[in-house]
Amino acid sequence: MATISLGHISVEVTQKNIKNVHLSVHPPNGRVTISAPKRMNLETIRVYAVSKLSWIKKQQDKIAKQKREPAREYIERESHYYKGERYLLKVIEHNAPPKVELNHSALNLYVRPNTPTLKRMQVMDEWYRQQLKIDIPKLIEIWEKKMNVQVNEFGVKKMKTRWGSCNINKNRIWLNLELAKKPMECLEYVVVHELVHLLEKKHNARFYSLMEKYYPNWKHSKDLLNRLPISHRNWEYCDSDKKKL
Repeated sequence: MATISLGHISVEVTQKNIKNVHLSVHPPNGRVTISAPKRMNLETIRVYAVSKLSWIKKQQDKIAKQKREPAREYIERESHYYKGERYLLKVIEHNAPPKVELNHSALNLYVRPNTPTLKRMQVMDEWYRQQLKIDIPKLIEIWEKKMNVQVNEFGVKKMKTRWGSCNINKNRIWLNLELAKKPMECLEYVVVHELVHLLEKKHNARFYSLMEKYYPNWKHSKDLLNRLPISHRNWEYCDSDKKKL
């Protein structure tokens, strides 16, 4: 691994057997990394990094200002969020398979005695995943009809760099597990965003024109999503360049 300097900013460079350049800014301190193809020399990578300097500073500023949720311990009366609402966790020990139940202002987490924190987190994550798998198909069905597109498959997973993604060749979308904790309008915005990619691959003028056409309130929903505290888990700001440098 090599390091290049952009004034007071250090960039860690790793060269791999990949086709594209990937530039990332990592919380909590704004560390900057570049993954680049092995064929690229260090000076070419440095020139690329210089061209992205304003973007890097913008992402570092975002990280510095972004509120972050505290690490969760999955203990009694700890705050957890679902669909934008705050719930207190109630831990109930029982000798049966683990489960989660929503009960008014509480989330009841049923686990066996002495269940470790990691397992509690996994149980909660699986519950969040199942809730999204109930809500997402309903949204897809609504917006497929409005936009005259078809989704062949969708999935939910933890994503480090984005809220959603779209494979336009397979008509498949992925949604970030963290969206289960956000208001429904945020989930809907991300679903619409990914479905628009079935009509326009790039984030260009046509893409945003389609967003305005189908979801005029998209800027408000995007701002809301970006203002909300993000998970304490690793979250990166990433820029990938598809050009062959």
